[in-house]
Amino acid sequence: MDVLSDAITAMRAGRPHAGRKRRHGTWGLRFAASDGVGFHAVLEGSCWVLPEDGSPPIQLTAGDLAFVHGVGYGLADDPGTSLVEVVPNTDGSWPSDPVTTDDGTPGTLMLCGAYQLHRSRPHPLLTCLPGLVRLPSQGRPLGGVLELLRIETEEARPGAAAATTGLLDTALLYILRAWYAEHAQATAGWAAALHDSATGRALNAIHHEPARPWTVEELGAVAGLSRAAFAKRFTAFVGEPPLGYLTWWRLTLAGRMLREGDQPLRVVAQRTGYASEFAFAKAFKREYGIAPGRYRAQRSDATGLVSPQETEGEGLVDVG
Repeated sequence: MDVLSDAITAMRAGRPHAGRKRRHGTWGLRFAASDGVGFHAVLEGSCWVLPEDGSPPIQLTAGDLAFVHGVGYGLADDPGTSLVEVVPNTDGSWPSDPVTTDDGTPGTLMLCGAYQLHRSRPHPLLTCLPGLVRLPSQGRPLGGVLELLRIETEEARPGAAAATTGLLDTALLYILRAWYAEHAQATAGWAAALHDSATGRALNAIHHEPARPWTVEELGAVAGLSRAAFAKRFTAFVGEPPLGYLTWWRLTLAGRMLREGDQPLRVVAQRTGYASEFAFAKAFKREYGIAPGRYRAQRSDATGLVSPQETEGEGLVDVG
């Protein structure tokens, strides 16, 4: 597995959702900050994204996309339009958009997607992103994926649910890939790490063999650098030393295995690089604040999932 694919797998939970919405006339919506992530793609017409932090409004035209996570924002036909708060129902579900009147104009057609995340351990690859990312008019391949999503949400064909889930996962991959490619010349952070050949080789080695008893010297050899030069370079890009990231990733994998599977703890320990169940349990409790057995027992009551803000109109899902 490569690092980006692994990160998406580690973060994602549940089934993603997608839908379309055509809005006419004057309209404005405000979404509170959420731990979920999502995107708004304009297929026809235009709209404005209004950052809650006071940053200038951002216009989206046909082909543009906004990716949002962890911040409040507004969507409107015009920056001066008043916003209607999207408030959850008492049962936790999200209501439909306020109805907009068809004024005879083409209006704005949007395609939106939402993803559930595990609240407790978001991958730093996502957390280092700005809360609001605008990607300009999309050609292939992301534009092609969005067009396929549009088709699947327009027509209730057999297998549409499975197709939509796969396409949304692919869209998320391309969105993140596009942003990191755009910032590949950064001198620090994950954008730089993913495009630095030495650091990238070491990260891929960790993700490919997380149970291997790696040393800094061995990872440096994979990167083609001396031990000292590699440790300095890796820490500058990733934000923590190589073995610190290795431990974090091992325990992230362990948490996912405990949530999603029924392997004995000794198997989880072996597959995540721990010589004994005791050593694994000690490291897991230090990281999670709870013993692995109790963590697994509580998964049905406290999954740590974050539900995106969902609307019911035309199957649309908007996230904040």
